[in-house]
Amino acid sequence: MGATDPCVAVVGVCAAGKTTLVMGLRARGWNARQVAQEHSYVPHMWQRITRPDVLVYLDAQLETIRRRRHDPDFPAAILEEERHRLRHARQHCDIYLATDDLSPAEVLAHVVARLATWREQA
Repeated sequence: MGATDPCVAVVGVCAAGKTTLVMGLRARGWNARQVAQEHSYVPHMWQRITRPDVLVYLDAQLETIRRRRHDPDFPAAILEEERHRLRHARQHCDIYLATDDLSPAEVLAHVVARLATWREQA
């Protein structure tokens, strides 16, 4: 990854697949960073920390999060608070992907395909 490589920031609700996606993107040579925006009260933290060229937003429903976290009692209120904290990033994302019905490999494939299109247009 060189200094001129585009920066890809990944945000989203907990258990949506952010860490796995970032690892996969990095393995393919992308300058990808995870932003823990869902834990911040600063709406534009994703912009300040990464100054991304591309913002990826991963989403998941409550049932999916509960399954992935192995926590059947994960509170809906926490998910709603995360979505509230992420609303600025959601409004400004370049790529939005609901990951509920996708494997990690499928999430990576979808995002890589969209990034390839973005790169061609840039």
